[in-house]
Amino acid sequence: MRAVHHLTLPRALHPGAWWLWALGLAVAASRTRNPVLLVLILAVAGFVVAARRSDAPWANSYVAFLKLGLVVIGLRVVLQALLSTRSQGNTLLFTLPQIPLPDWANGVKLGGEVTAEALLTALYDGGQLAVMLCCIGAANALASPRRLLKSLPGALYEMGVACVVALTFAPQLVVDARRIRGARRLRGRTRGSFRTTAMPVLEGALDRSVELAAAMDSRGYGRTAHVPRRQRRITGGSVLLGLLGIALGVYSLLTDAMAFPVAAGALVIGLLLAVGAMAIGRQRVTRTRYRPDPWALPEWLVTAAGAVAAVTMIIAAARGTHGLVLAGPLVVPPVPVGPVIGLLVGLAPAIVAPPLTRRAELVPA
Repeated sequence: MRAVHHLTLPRALHPGAWWLWALGLAVAASRTRNPVLLVLILAVAGFVVAARRSDAPWANSYVAFLKLGLVVIGLRVVLQALLSTRSQGNTLLFTLPQIPLPDWANGVKLGGEVTAEALLTALYDGGQLAVMLCCIGAANALASPRRLLKSLPGALYEMGVACVVALTFAPQLVVDARRIRGARRLRGRTRGSFRTTAMPVLEGALDRSVELAAAMDSRGYGRTAHVPRRQRRITGGSVLLGLLGIALGVYSLLTDAMAFPVAAGALVIGLLLAVGAMAIGRQRVTRTRYRPDPWALPEWLVTAAGAVAAVTMIIAAARGTHGLVLAGPLVVPPVPVGPVIGLLVGLAPAIVAPPLTRRAELVPA
């Protein structure tokens, strides 16, 4: 007999908690261009992902977002080198061949002198966006998309069902294509056109769609309670206004486009409108939820860790804490103690979230 270890979750954390934690880190990254703090945020997100990710297919998305972040930084630096002017700094690094432009593009330079200040500014700006993308990648790596869609409120029931079906059938199309190509190779047909592979895949997808539609109809999917038309219109308008307020508030908080009290007020009003409209719209859905994901102490602690990191950086930026914004590109980045402590709190999910445990199972040798 030999022991085989399997990875099991005693209780998977609610996917909404992972997203709230990751969004808190992204908000924290949006308040600074200090490379030390940005690298710290990236390290916090990566450590939590390494400690709490599962072996599911989406768990590898963090690496993909890291690569995307490197591409973003590279594009930002290349564009800055091509379009920068000498007014952005005096430390000349090299000179590119300059392409002459027509008169209507006066003031725009393509090529020419490239300074160290311009490249470092582009590196810090691109690094900020890359870290924010990696925070979103951490949420994708830790949260199950299917469980997240299952947790949607009743007002978004139809959209959730459509997304779950799409997420279920998209990987199946890839499996069908591989199966068909393997069958053709077994028959000695190594060459094949797109039509010979696509037609069987589409035929199988249509057959499964008809079977799924019949199965969902027999189980009562899509049946809603009668609600007056006026109530439906008010609910829909409130949801749109709420989402508009949320988008405006989040954009203002991330970009300083509006004063902090105004942006925070728009965000709070938008959240209240959206939550109230969804609570009313839930009356249309007459269904029960099988084994809903609980929201207990670990979820609150994970969410609080992201909130502490975000609030710490927002308060530090509002007070003008030294080190969040560099005095110049060539200045040695300082290490502000307060923001560093707030960001280190973001490591808490690696401890408080339910861990992956190993269960031993005896298998005949």
